[in-house]
Amino acid sequence: MKKIAALIILFTLSLDSIAQSGTNMFGKDPIIHLENFQKQRVYFGYYLGFNTFDFKIDYKDVQPIDVAVKKTTGFNVGIVADLKLQEYINLRFEPGLYYAKRDLTFPGFINEAEALREVSSTYIHFPLLLKFSALRTGNIRPYLVGGISSTLNLSSNSKSKDDNNEQKFRVKPWTSSYEVGFGIDIFSQYFIFSPSIRGLFGLKDELIRDNDPNSPWTGNIDSMKSRAILINFTFH
Repeated sequence: MKKIAALIILFTLSLDSIAQSGTNMFGKDPIIHLENFQKQRVYFGYYLGFNTFDFKIDYKDVQPIDVAVKKTTGFNVGIVADLKLQEYINLRFEPGLYYAKRDLTFPGFINEAEALREVSSTYIHFPLLLKFSALRTGNIRPYLVGGISSTLNLSSNSKSKDDNNEQKFRVKPWTSSYEVGFGIDIFSQYFIFSPSIRGLFGLKDELIRDNDPNSPWTGNIDSMKSRAILINFTFH
């Protein structure tokens, strides 16, 4: 909660700085800020943000009650490297550290300790994205963004020989995804502030099955893929 509070304070201060950087920033005749900044071939930045991770679960056989996934809000931090390909298209590399947590409740158990699995994840995230920018209007420039990503889960438990019988939930260390979203560049006097929202959709099954093929936890799961909503506040 302290990290989230700090991020909200930083976001508020940034908006205040933007609002005070020009009286007519969004008016009919705005003061144009950093007019030549995005003409650079390469530039860098950093981002802070929130995430909400989920699992998309497919089953081998239809069951009356699905695995319940409780989502919580996580935290993102990373850097941005931006390469201008042409006036409206940029290639972006945004490696970052993501913290996420999901609680899985499996059906068919009376004992809560057997049914509940807390999945805390520390991800090193490597997205390679294309940014498609619209024409700049005054000090704002909306954009679309999309691409692919690879993710290393440092909390995967993939090397553990224990499984759910010992309350050890295991997933594969590496996953791949595609991402799509949109955002807006806001040009202030000294920096560019870019809030954005993206959806992340896993492409491969992440689950490591229990040693027992008929496990009540993993036996009927055909695939388990991560999904997420990512909200980032980028500064250039």
